[in-house]
Amino acid sequence: MNPLEWCNLAYWELSQRVGPPFPVEPPAVNVFGDVPYGDGLNLETLAQHSFSPPESVRRTRCKIGLGITLSREDDCVWVYNRSDNPIFVSSLTLEDPDSPSPTRVPAEHCLCVYDSVKAAQQNFGWNFTHPQFGPIDPNSIRISFVKGWGQNYSRREITLCPCWLEILLAPCR
Repeated sequence: MNPLEWCNLAYWELSQRVGPPFPVEPPAVNVFGDVPYGDGLNLETLAQHSFSPPESVRRTRCKIGLGITLSREDDCVWVYNRSDNPIFVSSLTLEDPDSPSPTRVPAEHCLCVYDSVKAAQQNFGWNFTHPQFGPIDPNSIRISFVKGWGQNYSRREITLCPCWLEILLAPCR
């Protein structure tokens, strides 16, 4: 990872990563659907080079619209939902150990999705009460557009969500 990058973005449709990771250097980046003259990561452009997705992916992708803005401010990462639909966010600094479901962020709302001070104070040991699927990276954030997942949803894990984003934060230096 370039020392100036604070994160890399990986876009997924179901369990298939679409396109290469997108490195981020500026303090803020937009991630959006097909928006003319948009500045940032255009998911529609990435998806043109992907597999032929099922109808659920195409329908969800059309609902992303203006998408999100991610911004790094001091020791925190914020997300602003610019879309007309909710997003669902999972981050170890957001999760309640008694309820590992993602946090719903309504349209036109923002949320601190990662707090490095809180992350440094947490114990990221195994939780046998609510096991997770796969390895857990304390420096990652997952955002699903439009569809939620977890124990309160029909999709039990994020890889069943039609369109989602993985934010891989640069390790502390």
